[in-house]
Amino acid sequence: QVQLVESGGGLVQAGGSLRLSCVASGRTFSSRAMGWFRQAPGNSREFLATISWRGGVTDYADSVKSRFTISRDSAKNTVYLQMNSLKLEDTAIYYCAAHARQYEINSLRQASEYAYWGQGTQVTVSS
Repeated sequence: QVQLVESGGGLVQAGGSLRLSCVASGRTFSSRAMGWFRQAPGNSREFLATISWRGGVTDYADSVKSRFTISRDSAKNTVYLQMNSLKLEDTAIYYCAAHARQYEINSLRQASEYAYWGQGTQVTVSS
């Protein structure tokens, strides 16, 4: 089992930056790919970024590529999402997730492939 707790959300002006953190408990964090997703009111959950279990491979949605950076620190059981150049349309609840299967390197963009989710953290971007 993996339990996830996000933090770092808040209110920021357009063009600003935030860093989200997701602390994991459980022995299998270091062997699971991790992902960040978001959900705005009335929208479905949207893939943002994923990082492989070893941390060497990352992948991003086109909407956030070059603005967001995902990273992980296995010593701290933590995954991060650095968000720069924030836009009004980035307003949403942000979730981190741990992949259902250990050592998985495929199917990392689909929310349905992730078995463990945090409670979410609100990010609001204002003009």
